[in-house]
Amino acid sequence: MTISTDRGTLLLVGASRGLGHALAAEFVKKGWHVIGTVRETDRTDLHDLAEAHPGQVAIEALDVTEPSQIAALHDRLADRAIDLLFVNAGTANRNAMETIAEVPTDEFVHVMLTNTLGVMRAVEGLQDLVPRTGLIGVMSSGQGSIANNTNGGFEVYRGSKAALNQAMRSFAARHAGDPRAMVLMAPGWIRTALGGPHAPFSIAETMPQLADTLLAQRGTPGLRFIDRFGAPVPW
Repeated sequence: MTISTDRGTLLLVGASRGLGHALAAEFVKKGWHVIGTVRETDRTDLHDLAEAHPGQVAIEALDVTEPSQIAALHDRLADRAIDLLFVNAGTANRNAMETIAEVPTDEFVHVMLTNTLGVMRAVEGLQDLVPRTGLIGVMSSGQGSIANNTNGGFEVYRGSKAALNQAMRSFAARHAGDPRAMVLMAPGWIRTALGGPHAPFSIAETMPQLADTLLAQRGTPGLRFIDRFGAPVPW
């Protein structure tokens, strides 16, 4: 895996805590400038990172479920070249093991709106900030793989990520010939608020691998569904 050492600007959508914050911190270590978005008005882990690295980390407000906020962010960043756009926003229903028939309608809508529609609106609304040499990526999941779903469970979350994968596939098809790299990232089962305490991997051991893999994709056009090591994930 060849990793470019060129430093640039990362726009990380969904960077307040967990994997998003950790990925922001990893790119800061690499000398990149990071623009991270937060949905909440309260103080987050990203604010601590920004205070520790003044001039290198900027914070923007964004809720991907609100199209007007995506458009406003685009306008604020219109004069910036974003070398790497990565959309990490995501959520899950409260009872992860309920079937698709059991989930309350409002929860189903919220998960799909956040994980699929909101993410793709962010990609569509911000992608023109990324130059021809850049990368557009989104946080998918191995649970979005239809081929690998042999045990069931997590039906709503799985469905939202499978839908996201299909939407990104359509985006890539509409941009056939685009020289930019495009990535659907399956990070693995990681101990976060979403992943839970029983996940086998920690944030500290996975984020360096994930960041290096993203950087290694630059310069290779087209869409890839890969894990944090760069290995293909079955669709």
